[in-house]
Amino acid sequence: MTNNPFQRWLDAADCCPFGTTAGRGYALEHPRHESAVRRPAPRLLYTPEQRQRRDASAWTIVQGVLAQVQFVVFLASLSLVLRYLGTGQGYGLATASIVVKTGILFAILFTGSLWEHDVFGRYLFAPAFFWEDVVSLLVLALHAAYVVALLTGALDPIGQMLLALAGYAAYVVNATQFLIKFGIARRNQRETAFSSVPR
Repeated sequence: MTNNPFQRWLDAADCCPFGTTAGRGYALEHPRHESAVRRPAPRLLYTPEQRQRRDASAWTIVQGVLAQVQFVVFLASLSLVLRYLGTGQGYGLATASIVVKTGILFAILFTGSLWEHDVFGRYLFAPAFFWEDVVSLLVLALHAAYVVALLTGALDPIGQMLLALAGYAAYVVNATQFLIKFGIARRNQRETAFSSVPR
């Protein structure tokens, strides 16, 4: 490090983060300022190869369609279940809606595992979607428990509806997880596109 006061002042001023090369020498001598010069690259949800496989997979479109259909059915079924719990009327409609919702859930989880295999090379618990898969299995278990209770009469109608609501609450959590991951993927794509623009 130089003893020249002017050079020390110049080095200190040179650590500003606004220029693409500013602070290089100062950061080497002052490691605590390195973050002002070099920022870590954002963690990507997909590698470039995985993104290509995602875009090429037919299951990507299937997942998008089924997710929207399931959400519409969920809203309709939720209103029917709450109507029954509030008024005691419409048990048949509420039950039918839960069964339809369960069928769509099984379809989306099955096709989702095929999508995950296309993109990540494994049917479940790819690191990028590990916790989403864990909660998805919880949602599946609650819906399956409802079907068992319905077929065996293990629970009365009120108990069946409450079990269905538990499954729906888990579904909302799971859907939120996937929406967050969708936002991360979109942000990664914008950042990657921005970083590839020549400067």
